[in-house]
Parts: sequence; C-alpha cells; structure tokens
Amino acid sequence: MSFLKKLMVTAAFSAAMFVNAAYAENVKIALVVKSLGNGFFDAANKGAEEAAKELGDVDIIYTGPTKATAEPQIEVINSLIAQKVDAIAISANDADALVPALKKAMDRGITVISWDSGVAPEGRQLHLNPSDTNLIGETIIKLAADYLPEGGDVAILSASSTATNQNAWIEAAKKVLPEKFPKINLVATVYGDDDSAKSTDEAKGLLKSYPNLKAIIAPTTVGVVAAAQVVTDQGLIGKVNVTGLALPSEFKKFIDNGASQAVALWNPIDLGYSAVYLAHDLAVKKEEAKPGATLSIGRVGKVTLDDTNSAAMAPPFKFDKSNIEEFSKIY
Repeated sequence: MSFLKKLMVTAAFSAAMFVNAAYAENVKIALVVKSLGNGFFDAANKGAEEAAKELGDVDIIYTGPTKATAEPQIEVINSLIAQKVDAIAISANDADALVPALKKAMDRGITVISWDSGVAPEGRQLHLNPSDTNLIGETIIKLAADYLPEGGDVAILSASSTATNQNAWIEAAKKVLPEKFPKINLVATVYGDDDSAKSTDEAKGLLKSYPNLKAIIAPTTVGVVAAAQVVTDQGLIGKVNVTGLALPSEFKKFIDNGASQAVALWNPIDLGYSAVYLAHDLAVKKEEAKPGATLSIGRVGKVTLDDTNSAAMAPPFKFDKSNIEEFSKIY
C-alpha cells in the first residue's frame, strides 16, 4: 500500500473514530412520562427535543408505560438503568413506589429528577412543579366559582389516587374553599386513572349520583376531555360546566360548544424543555441541587429550589373563548 493510500485510510479511520466518539459522548436523557399516547406528554416531548437541539449534546429517550400505574414505570426505570442513560426525568405515577428503582439509578451514577408529578425526595435530586401547588389548587376552584355566582355543588374528577401532583392540588383546593369560596360545595372526588374510558364512566357516575351538580373540575387533561364529552352527549351544556386543566388543542371544541366556560394550564412544551435543561445541567455541569440553589431553565428563565429541592416553573394560564383559538394552534 502506498504512503498516500495509508494516509487516506488512517485519516478515514480517525474521522470515523471521531464521529463515533462524539456520538458516544452525547448525554442520554430519558423523559419518562406517566403514560404514552397522552397529548400533554407528547407536547412535553416537543419541548424536550427543543432543549436537546439547543444544548447540542443531548439524545432524548421518550418513554413510559401504556397504563398510568407504578409497576410498569418501575420496569421502564430498570430498563433505562440497563441502558446506562445519563439522566432520568420522570413524571411519577406513585411518589413512593418508584423510590427503590430510582435510588438504584442514582447509585449507578444516573442523575434523577422528577417533573410534573413528583417523586419522594429520597428518590430524586430535585422536582420541577409546573406551577405553585397552592396557586393551582385555588385556580381550579376559581375556574368553577367564577361561573357560579350563586354557588352550588361541584365534584372533582382526578387522575389516579396515587398521583402526587393531583392529590396536592386537590388538598390545596379544599383548603381555600371555606375562606375564599364558601358558596361552593365539593360533594365528591373520583379517579379516572388518566384513562379515557374510566374517566368517562366516572363522569357519568357523578352526574347520576349528584343530580344538582353544577360543575365538574378535572385537573387532568384526559379527565377534563372525557367529562366535557359526557356533558355534551347527555345534553347538559348550560347546566353543568366542565373545567380544570386542559390542552387548548384538545379542548377547543368544548369551549366552542359551551360545555366549558374556561380552563387553565401551563405550557407543557416549556415543562418538558425545562426538565431536560435541569437534568442536563445536573448531569453534565454537575450543578448541585440543594435548598436555595438557583438553576437555569434556558429560555424559560430560572428556578430556585425550596427546602425539599422543589421549584415551580410558572403560574397557570386561563383559556376561554377570547384566546382558545390562538393557543389551540400552539399546543
């Protein structure tokens, strides 16, 4: 082989090694969601991919179970440990049940954060709430109360009974009722497990059990759509108002037809983006998650961790007939 050919082969081999090394150095961040096929989490993944592109050295693994329960999420975590990912950012189906698997991940040097629905502190390094828990609790009650000047019976259709975020919001809502919304009577809380069919059945059950029901509050994007469809199908538009937390793109038709007067949400794209930013900086820049620490979430801004290493991203935003059209085109 001539010297020139040897040089060319060596150069080609070196280039290939460089490409492979560069690829191998990419940070693998797993965005683990409560369940796949959920529009909220699909939107969060868009934000995660945006952050990965902006950071430049990140590969996103978007994964989760098909049902929003703890057991299949644990299987997902164990699989990610075997894949030797660099970071896991998880929206938890159960705050406590996931802890042993996530502790194992951290013992293997994997960065672990929770977002949206939290993990108990011993199972993660930090938690990113989409918004302030008390503010969300008050907001979901206010969304019903604003359209019930005389007050009345309302019910809550939640996700799973173990969902950390849902339970915290509901408790916060109950606390503000006596002082700020004394005319609102919360008659029941039921659980649809973020499953469309079960949420539909639970909404039907509420309407049957409480004939004087004035509003269904669903702080879950799956449940709120299911409840609004039930109210529409049963001809109860104008009699029962459905509200809660909803994706504008999924919920616009129910604002348009009057099954709902208004809903609220934060931007799930920003939430997925922020979660990846935090996971990256902990894994790569070795930022320390400790009470009082201020951390970057890129274009969204900064967050400061509280005594539980938790932070809130942004306040919820209200969607009604004045703006649902505009935002339904975005997410």
